[in-house]
Amino acid sequence: MDQETAGQIQRQLEEEAARRFPAGLIRGVTVLQPGDDPAVEPRGLLIRVLLQADSTQPYDQQLDEFMFRSKAAMTEFRRYLARNTPEASQLEFTLDEADGPKATRTVLSLRPSTAEDNAPGLTPVMARLRPADLETLDALITAGIVASRAEGLRWALARIRERPAYGQLRERAREIERLKTEF
Repeated sequence: MDQETAGQIQRQLEEEAARRFPAGLIRGVTVLQPGDDPAVEPRGLLIRVLLQADSTQPYDQQLDEFMFRSKAAMTEFRRYLARNTPEASQLEFTLDEADGPKATRTVLSLRPSTAEDNAPGLTPVMARLRPADLETLDALITAGIVASRAEGLRWALARIRERPAYGQLRERAREIERLKTEF
């Protein structure tokens, strides 16, 4: 997406946020594309809503209060994004300071879940990946092998389970666990 189009989307979303959220809570909206931030998946956009920070309160508390007071507005803004900005894959609310967004943030997925994402027994996990690992996952997405990074990780783990050495590793792990119980 070119910068002009991203700028137009950003202006529209800033206007929409101003309509939906109480005055003074939102400092701005940023549209991030792949390459702008490692959290942005290929073919996706991350919409970052910057909240006005109050340096006299802990950041976690401020975000919790915003989430509590703005739940309905957040839901409507999320629906607006789904209808009007289909490229958006994530919506993030974060505190904004002069030195950049703080680590305290809430990220909501905007991608429709697949049947596999909703399968029973799945456990959400968070992983910190090195740039080479992200590049690998993103190449799988770009090639059309997987639709998301989460699906890419599940795909890679399935390939590991197919290897004979994995069965041997599991057997050794069970043996170690059995030996631990004998102590």
